[in-house]
Amino acid sequence: MAGNTHLVLRLGTAQTLAWASSYYLPAILARPMAEGTGVPVGSVWMAFSMALLISAFIGPFAGRAIDRFGGRPVLAATSLVFASGLGMLSLAHGPVSLFAGWLLIGVAMGGGLYEAAFAALVRLQGNAARDAITGITLLAGLASTVGWPLSGWMEAHVGWRGACLGWAALHLLLGLPLNVGLPRAAALPPPQTHEGPATRNAPRAPRHVAWVLAYVFAATWFVSTALAAHLPSLLMASGLSLAGALAVGALVGPAQVAGRLLEFGGLRRFHPLVSARVAASMHPVGVLVWMAVGVAAAPVFAVLHGLGNGILTIAKGTLPLAYYGPVGYGRRQGWIVAPSRVAQAFAPLLFGALVERWGAQALWVSGALVASAWLGLLCLRPSPPDPTA
Repeated sequence: MAGNTHLVLRLGTAQTLAWASSYYLPAILARPMAEGTGVPVGSVWMAFSMALLISAFIGPFAGRAIDRFGGRPVLAATSLVFASGLGMLSLAHGPVSLFAGWLLIGVAMGGGLYEAAFAALVRLQGNAARDAITGITLLAGLASTVGWPLSGWMEAHVGWRGACLGWAALHLLLGLPLNVGLPRAAALPPPQTHEGPATRNAPRAPRHVAWVLAYVFAATWFVSTALAAHLPSLLMASGLSLAGALAVGALVGPAQVAGRLLEFGGLRRFHPLVSARVAASMHPVGVLVWMAVGVAAAPVFAVLHGLGNGILTIAKGTLPLAYYGPVGYGRRQGWIVAPSRVAQAFAPLLFGALVERWGAQALWVSGALVASAWLGLLCLRPSPPDPTA
């Protein structure tokens, strides 16, 4: 148990650093970065979107490498790539170097965020990795809570270039040692075919399961990313002041952590499909409450949305494991979640256009998307227990 706690603390801390210095970086540094490089703010967000697209392409290959060699070499390498990309950003003086820095960060994101950490845990613990997956999401759920103030503090004291260098230094001084210190996994030969000896005893799932999971994760992560960018605008379009909108939006983060605690404390006794169905129902219910009651119910929506997000983050790791088992997990999960990275890349732009045109009524679109994901989950049956577990 102590060893598992140590592993969760190590990976959870490294993941907090990885998310805070990549996914959550533009929210604080996009505007000063644009001013410092002489490009529109939209170009910084476009570069970030390109980074997400690159990460979607890299993910399956990183997962395959973790399947074969374990998480330690892959995650350690991404610490170096994160540091290099952030260092390149700190030296950017125009659009070419700006995009180059973000594309390098995209490579690191493809092999260094949750999916890679989940694959590393499964490579070490097999079917017993569910609790550890929940544990690292609990820690890394604080990435925005830690990352936004720290990015803002560094930007105020040493400028945005210094902030990028500060994050790069943290990857070298903290992230790299944490990832290098992960337990070593014995190297395995790559499976020869999908029907070869390495996969013969793996749990079988109907072919459509992977497609349903890919759609569920893409739809829910499109909405999650869209609301991360536009929830304050939605709230103000509904009549709240800026201070009120920020206060309601601040409920999402703690609710996500609460959702992960709910998964760890009670829902883990059930099949991960049960947790995912419960989670996917929360955003549509929140939308219905908001639309029926009005903006006074916005705090209820924020809490329900956050709870669902928190549990679905864990489901991205546990559902592929439950249906397909640990053999070849990294590669398969990389392909399943790749569409969600693509959806994330376009979510702020597309949903922003809906908010600009319809205001708070755009929530009907987000509610319908997540409701369709919930219906997809209802079409799945829980996987049978793995006899080798």
